Amino acid sequence: MPSIHQVILKAVNPFDPTTFTPGNFWRENQDAAQTLESIHQEAITEIEALLDLVATNHRRHTVLLSGDSGSGKSYLLGRLKRKLNPKAFFAYIGPWPDSDYIWRHILRYTVDSLMQVPEGQKESQLMLWLKGLSVFTKSDIKKKIFNEPVWDALKSDRQKFIQHLKKTYDKKSIYNADFFFGVLHDLTNPDLESLAYEWLQGNDLSEESLKALKVKSSIETEIAAKEILSNLGRISSETQPIVLCFDNLDNIPKNEKGLPDLQALFDVNSMIHTEELKNFLMIISILTNYWKEYEQNLQPSDKQRINTEIQLRDINLEQAEKLLEDRLYPLHIQAAPKPESPIFPISEQALEIKFPQGKTKPRDTLILGGQLFEAYKQKVIAHLGVKAKVPDPVKPPTPKAKTLAAFQLLWQAEYNKTLAKIPKISFFATPEMLVMLQEALSALGVTAIQPKLFGGKLFSGYGFSYQLPTLPERIGIVWTEDLNKTNFYHVMSACQKAIEAKTCEKLYLIRAASVGTPALKGNQIYSQVFTGAPHKHIIPSLTDVHYLDTYHSLVNNALAKDLVIDGKVIELEELQTLMRDSQIFNKLSLFKDLDILPGAPNPPGTKPPAAPDEEIKNWALNFIKVHKFLGRQILIQNAINQFPKANAHQINQVIEQLIKENKIKILDPKAAVKSQTICWIP
Repeated sequence: MPSIHQVILKAVNPFDPTTFTPGNFWRENQDAAQTLESIHQEAITEIEALLDLVATNHRRHTVLLSGDSGSGKSYLLGRLKRKLNPKAFFAYIGPWPDSDYIWRHILRYTVDSLMQVPEGQKESQLMLWLKGLSVFTKSDIKKKIFNEPVWDALKSDRQKFIQHLKKTYDKKSIYNADFFFGVLHDLTNPDLESLAYEWLQGNDLSEESLKALKVKSSIETEIAAKEILSNLGRISSETQPIVLCFDNLDNIPKNEKGLPDLQALFDVNSMIHTEELKNFLMIISILTNYWKEYEQNLQPSDKQRINTEIQLRDINLEQAEKLLEDRLYPLHIQAAPKPESPIFPISEQALEIKFPQGKTKPRDTLILGGQLFEAYKQKVIAHLGVKAKVPDPVKPPTPKAKTLAAFQLLWQAEYNKTLAKIPKISFFATPEMLVMLQEALSALGVTAIQPKLFGGKLFSGYGFSYQLPTLPERIGIVWTEDLNKTNFYHVMSACQKAIEAKTCEKLYLIRAASVGTPALKGNQIYSQVFTGAPHKHIIPSLTDVHYLDTYHSLVNNALAKDLVIDGKVIELEELQTLMRDSQIFNKLSLFKDLDILPGAPNPPGTKPPAAPDEEIKNWALNFIKVHKFLGRQILIQNAINQFPKANAHQINQVIEQLIKENKIKILDPKAAVKSQTICWIP
């Protein structure tokens, strides 16, 4: 077996920031093996007790979870989901794009979370919830109907299903019971399941889809969204509680004073309490300083409806050492002899010097671990005399170049998560897509953004406008993937009025969905407005949405001060600089179509040309730049993790290409390929 020094030389830094990026716990796969149970255990115990209380009395309960940046709030939510999912349904609620849409946003994220499959289960939370309703499980109704079990019989007869549920739950004032129970039945029909999910989420469905579901309309208003959410709570009181986890509140809309509109969330919380929505546990995760500042302006009635406040404390050095030990253990077991200290190459003295008060935060511990591991690796390189083999091989890249390389690695990791979770363009509601687009334009240097293009509340979240510093005209953007022909007509009518009112000189419609037939009024207005200059129709690709959502996730983390790149916390302004320097958005035709980036736009609906080997090559070079030295086999395995469609042969071809270009060198070419060490050449 190799020595610990040889293992470290070839290893990837086990404290790589991509391994502790916080976020939506349905998108992040937390490694249970790297969870230290003693950290924040008192908070988990208290929240579990509150959840048990909600499960018993079915009353709503609100927890305000506060902590400093890096204290592990988002990670704690993930731990709660992983630990308590067997006894509750968990929903992750990210920042809402528009306070006028907050109930619809909460419903959308709740249903999206309920569609996720918990660990160890084969069906989604929503199907587990539906099958667990007491109307199907009570012993007194476990008789047979038509010689079939109750569940199977009712699945096969939609009207009996509806009547069976109405008989049991109508007394609890179910909103639009026939439609709601009918859609629940359609969840059991493979031909209608997808449409039923979309209706529950609040997607704007076509007339044909509504007819198939036998409902009159989509969930189009805040009141309807609140009532559907209330329905879920009312009938879940006989299964399990629903836990709503609100996170990343640093990226919510601003109010008229320019401050984050937390009041919108506390209005929702108050309504949940006053209207007695049942069986909900709300957890509001927020930065301590942010909460202390806002708490002074909170109305007393809103404050009273926060039932429990939990503040995450710093961890002690013993816990910090255990965090380091868990990350270093996989390297230690590869070495002979095994290091005497479980945190080697980090010392207890280093922790005491860095944290003289004996307290720290989980993230600060991991950042320090990464810095000390890298410093020790540099000593190993020098000690082994590698300099004699390669001209100045250990000269580090400039701080800016190294940060940029690390950022591009982080981008690829986050992008892969997006690819796995976002299957179509209409996955997001219109206001959310427009906010993501505004964030991207800001990263590209567009500052004169007006967030509302249309007046009124009905379609206020469907458009915004911007002005480029080099051009005099204001450009309006409308993005709608709504399928309902009536709604499309109203949006087109609003576009026409905006042009007549000279709200903007150019108006661009972003839409991948159909614009209808010439016989429809909406299509007729569309043809008048968007089929000739200066206005135009831009057809986005799914790749555009994947890039926008990936960047949106990074913006959320940056505003929460949870974005760590190359061992330092990156805030929004520096993130925007990294996006421009990396030219990641330059790959998209969308920004050329919007006149933001130079170059002729691609034909409508086309994607940028794919070059997978080049993408792998760029990633591999950045990976080697960041780690400087590593085992060839370790590089291959990490590349396959990032690019699952690639294989070892393909990665080896990329490595040989980089060798020919004199960007990397194999230090031990005579060794077996699996044992070779790669070095970056600056």
